Amino acid sequence: MASPKRFSVLRDPVHGDVYLTHEEMAILDTPQMQRLRGVKQLGTAYLAYPGAVHTRFDHSIGTLHVTRRMIEAMRLNADLDPRGCLGVGENEERVIRIAALIHDVTHIPFGHSIEDQTGVFHRHDSAYRYRGMLDPGNTELGALLERQGVRRDVLNILLPADDADRELIPAFWTQVVSDTICSDILDYLQRDAYFTGLKLQIDPRINSYFKVDRESGNLYIDLAKRDLLREDILSEVVRMLEARYYFSERVYYHHAKVAAGALLSRAVEIAVEADVVREEDFYDLSDASLLDLLEHRSDQADREAGERVRALVSRFRLRRLPKRAAVFPRYANEKAQEDLVERFFSPGRQRERADVEARIADLVRFATGKDVEIIVYCPAAHMQLKEAQTHVRWPGHGSVRPLSEHADGVPRLADLERSYRDLWKFYVFADASEPDLLRRVQEIACEEFKGATNVYRVED
Repeated sequence: MASPKRFSVLRDPVHGDVYLTHEEMAILDTPQMQRLRGVKQLGTAYLAYPGAVHTRFDHSIGTLHVTRRMIEAMRLNADLDPRGCLGVGENEERVIRIAALIHDVTHIPFGHSIEDQTGVFHRHDSAYRYRGMLDPGNTELGALLERQGVRRDVLNILLPADDADRELIPAFWTQVVSDTICSDILDYLQRDAYFTGLKLQIDPRINSYFKVDRESGNLYIDLAKRDLLREDILSEVVRMLEARYYFSERVYYHHAKVAAGALLSRAVEIAVEADVVREEDFYDLSDASLLDLLEHRSDQADREAGERVRALVSRFRLRRLPKRAAVFPRYANEKAQEDLVERFFSPGRQRERADVEARIADLVRFATGKDVEIIVYCPAAHMQLKEAQTHVRWPGHGSVRPLSEHADGVPRLADLERSYRDLWKFYVFADASEPDLLRRVQEIACEEFKGATNVYRVED
């Protein structure tokens, strides 16, 4: 009698054939994972890069594939150096692969824009969201993981490290999926490059560099050979970090993507204030059904709020994005940044931001006789900046330590950190296209934010 088939094969445009176990295929078939087919990986970026319509479902499968390649390397390196390196057991591989497959299951549509700008919802990677999504009494996915006997271990991999109730697990279990360089970033950089059309070449050999330190249990990259620095490996690691910055600059914080996210976030914020939608309503939605929900629920709001939500959603559908009226970047506003973030970054700052927007709009109406919707956009001070926490073995050091602790020996790391900080921009957007009107909005906004320097010039 033939043995049962253990793997199914999916064809991925980025990685080629991806092998999934029967357990992983069953997980993909749950409603919670299938929903991710309708959630774009890059949110509103397709409005600037038309090909960027790949989904979090695609990315989940790709992350699983990269995880498999990393685990293969970790095992091989353990065979070559059993005294210094740990291998990965079959059950460990099983839970790490499943965690990689479902790591994005808590994402709501356009989540980075809605959660990171307005702050009215929990972040997708919060303990609250993961516990709810993997609750066996709440979701089919949670019930399936419980039957498979992996739910607790998978949850511990995904929970934030500072969660008080997180159970102790080997450090590398989490680091494979969530670190400065991990299976998540190794997939999404290649995938985002493929679908945006931007050029990025990642040496697949980077997968072979990963080891597990026997003493600490940390995943690390070995930069030492015969007490010399492996400069070729270090260059590849830094190139990965530079690629992440490159995509942050070109795609993740593209001004059109930011404007579209701000537009949609404002519609959600108004609907939440009107008490016609709640966070839980978004857990089962796709990109398309989120827009439908906002339009449908707007009828339950008061007249003014309902009209604003419908108008904002309509503008988003038609790509009538708000225009930049003023831009206050960090590199010109180091002293003002802290005050701007304190006053306008949510959570808890929606009312002050709304008051400023209304004041600017009133002054514009008084000066020009025209009604203009104003949106103030203030991101978190650190945005998505991550220190280089990937562990490395450095020549002359006995233990593995985070790469950031060796920054003095890698000047490009400091340059990258400074460049990341300078991506921060405080925007004033306006629903206007006439240059003279935008310049008037700019003048009024600059007066409102005295002490901050605008660097944007409205062109005719």
